[in-house]
Amino acid sequence: MRFFFCLLLTLNVLSVFAQSTDRTDKALERKLRAVLTNFRGNSGVYVRNLRTGKTVSINADTLFPTASMVKIPIQCGLFDKIHQGAIQYDQELTYKDSLHYDDGIVGSLKDGAKITLSKVVMLMETVSDNTGSLWCQALAGGGTAINAWLETNGFHQTRVNSRTPGREANRTQYGWGQTTPREMAELLTYIRQGHAISPDASEEMYRNLGRQYWDNDGLSQVPPGVKVASKNGAVNQSRSEVVFVHAPHGEYVYCIMTKNQKDESWTRTNEGYTLLRSVAATVWHHFEPKSTWKPAEGYEKWW
Repeated sequence: MRFFFCLLLTLNVLSVFAQSTDRTDKALERKLRAVLTNFRGNSGVYVRNLRTGKTVSINADTLFPTASMVKIPIQCGLFDKIHQGAIQYDQELTYKDSLHYDDGIVGSLKDGAKITLSKVVMLMETVSDNTGSLWCQALAGGGTAINAWLETNGFHQTRVNSRTPGREANRTQYGWGQTTPREMAELLTYIRQGHAISPDASEEMYRNLGRQYWDNDGLSQVPPGVKVASKNGAVNQSRSEVVFVHAPHGEYVYCIMTKNQKDESWTRTNEGYTLLRSVAATVWHHFEPKSTWKPAEGYEKWW
């Protein structure tokens, strides 16, 4: 039964992918191509309006580094283990210094400190805690198990590379993980629609993705009263973001990814960060043309 359930979900994803290429939103595509024109690097965008079914695909099937967006598939792999009964979402874990990767919140815990798995997952998705994320990756069975789940569920381009046997060359090229704008947007949609693991697991994963600390890029271009779920990622030559927006006139999802950026700075004015905001604003105002909302004057001073 599990085989046929997974087969059904895979066919559903493939059907979505096929349908999404049939109806292109030409007007939005023109706007987004104009936004991408002068970017110094490689970029890709995928947008899907779930109400109309219209899409935009610009280098949407090109591979890019996930950076911290890999934490979405890590969460899926982890919840698969929970669904199997191998681990419990509310179980208490013991932190060890051997888990330390960087000095985030989890990495700052004392050796022997107790913390529940649910809190580690929350920190992975909300503040993008790296030590916590690698811990979750290990608890999920490692990159090999997560990649197997991705393959089974129809995500053939999205992979975890770091600490995954046989993927050393991919890690050298793409870092922690790799994906395409289309697959990352559709993975978030897969979760939103209750297809990932189970409806209840999808719901909890989606709630986690709706609590984003890093809200100064694409999310800053959407009114704060609008529900969103998202994950972003950044390394020196790459800035990326996937966002599901519960817009007043219909839900939509989009993913913008970059690589080989000339601008490797870590300020708000980085060309990649600027592109994330420009894409977010362009998509929002295209789908919500009567919206007069814009970020408050002086908002950027906080960043």
